[in-house]
Amino acid sequence: MSDSPTPLLDRIRDPDDLRLLPPEELPRLAEELRQEIIETVSRTGGHLASGLGAVELTIALHYLFDTPNDRLVWDVGHQCYPHKILTGRRERMSSLRQWEGLSGFPKPAESEYDCFGVGHSSTSISAALGMALAARAQGIDRQAIAIIGDGGMSAGMAFEALNHAGSLDDVDLLVILNDNEMSISPNVGALSKYLSRIWSGSIYQQMREGSKKVLSSIPSAWELARRAEEHIKGMIVPGTLFEELGFSYYGPIDGHDLPSLLKILSNLRKQSGPRLLHIITQKGKGYEPAENDACKFHGTGPFHIGSGQASGSSGNTEVQSYTRAFSDWIVAKAAEEPLLQAITPAMREGSGLVAFSDAYPDRFHDVAIAEQHAVTLAAGMAIDGLKPVVAIYSTFLQRGYDQLIHDVAIQKLDVLFAVDRAGVVGADGATHTGNFDIAYCRCIPELVIMTPSDLEELQRLLNTGYAHDGPALVRYPRDNSASPPRVDTDACLPLGQSRLLREGSSVAILNFGPLLETARALAETHDATLVDMRFVKPLDTRQLRQLAESGHRHFFCIEDGSALGGAGSAVSEWLSAEGLDIRCHINGHGDAFPPQGSREQVLRWYGLDFDSLSSRLQSLGQ
Repeated sequence: MSDSPTPLLDRIRDPDDLRLLPPEELPRLAEELRQEIIETVSRTGGHLASGLGAVELTIALHYLFDTPNDRLVWDVGHQCYPHKILTGRRERMSSLRQWEGLSGFPKPAESEYDCFGVGHSSTSISAALGMALAARAQGIDRQAIAIIGDGGMSAGMAFEALNHAGSLDDVDLLVILNDNEMSISPNVGALSKYLSRIWSGSIYQQMREGSKKVLSSIPSAWELARRAEEHIKGMIVPGTLFEELGFSYYGPIDGHDLPSLLKILSNLRKQSGPRLLHIITQKGKGYEPAENDACKFHGTGPFHIGSGQASGSSGNTEVQSYTRAFSDWIVAKAAEEPLLQAITPAMREGSGLVAFSDAYPDRFHDVAIAEQHAVTLAAGMAIDGLKPVVAIYSTFLQRGYDQLIHDVAIQKLDVLFAVDRAGVVGADGATHTGNFDIAYCRCIPELVIMTPSDLEELQRLLNTGYAHDGPALVRYPRDNSASPPRVDTDACLPLGQSRLLREGSSVAILNFGPLLETARALAETHDATLVDMRFVKPLDTRQLRQLAESGHRHFFCIEDGSALGGAGSAVSEWLSAEGLDIRCHINGHGDAFPPQGSREQVLRWYGLDFDSLSSRLQSLGQ
């Protein structure tokens, strides 16, 4: 609940209450809703800027459309906080992104108003079109509305859906393009508003349809009229592309002008067929720090409202994030390697490439939300002698999987994948989890897979992958570790070389990745041998054989990834193939999508905390 007075918001439990307000009170409601979001996210952290930019749009949609019968499909879902507050979840917003709390994204299990679960971009038009077709097939009177940002529109999937939808004249589909990277000058904005009202109004539509009937019997006259309409509109608004795809285009209009939004959406609600409304909004609207730095406030931890500065920072300079360590490495490596190129699918900040893009702008390639293109772009570079590094989140690499196999691995191309957010990611929950990359990559021939256990190991393995003549992948978590003494761009490891850290009893703990300190404590407690495996593929089978021959009866594998098909599975498969009588105990993520929560909470939920693992070790009896 807001600390500031919110008399209008206090009266709203669901959209039915919202619809009781007179239109003239809605701008005031927008102010209260915006303040509520700022105060909530300042305490919980979360995605702030995009939601602030969608306040008026959210109010207008719920005010005019019959939700939840009419379907609102939010692309990505970063902007859904005002939607959550207006649909009965205001009292639970303090639990946002917390353990057993509200999801930071639309989640059907949470509310009937969340008609489609999202977290990745560019899915809204396809999903909404599917819903529109379902309504048509069942004779249901229902509108399907996809709300997609200009970033989401940069992905091929969005245009695949537009291409399909534009060929269907009898589906009730409205696409709202929320453009928050442009601004409208007053003159153009006023003219566009005026024309949009005319084009969406009943008189214009009746004239347009009547003209079709009359002129369609005179082909030359109809073609002249059609072209004249398109060219007039094309000179004023950037809608020709959407019109050519089969959509009726309206806009651009100011997405913070509630009266205008209400007028045009009221008109569009009465129409059928594929329609696209183009609105212009400002990320971070109403909160000056977010307006000035929308990127910083795209996803933020708790912060002080007055200054916008982060709150609760530990200030520990002895630890550093894996992302920052990668950033330092790639900048230093590029100074030595003129052929190095960095590629990212719209994750410049998240993947740690800001410093690289500043230092080497001609060697930095942000391809927007287009993971498939990012991977094949790297393949094309590698074919002709460049050394591409693809910085990508584990969850987003899934979207480029075919290209990873077909365009990179089959051709044995020299591409290094720096896979961030591998393993448990925490508060973003199941949609962003990095559980699966080992399992879905381990089966790909020619691909080297590496799992650093700390930041020094990260740099060594990045060097190893960069030096390897072929595709290589280094996976690392959204976490911190002890800061390395320096940036190391030289040290490489032989492929498949593990390191023996402790010799002990008949149990060998095989660690893959960032849970090494937990593994080290377990080894000390249970007098176990400890090996930091480093490589999932190729495995250090020489080390495994030595362990087997030295009397170890149990291999206890620990990994921050899926237990099904993961690193432990690789060890188990090798033992089976060699016919060795050693029990392999796989400790990874169980066969379930993770809940949201802190990284520590989710690891404990998967049984990867010290106490759970220690209990399992104790039960072996050695």
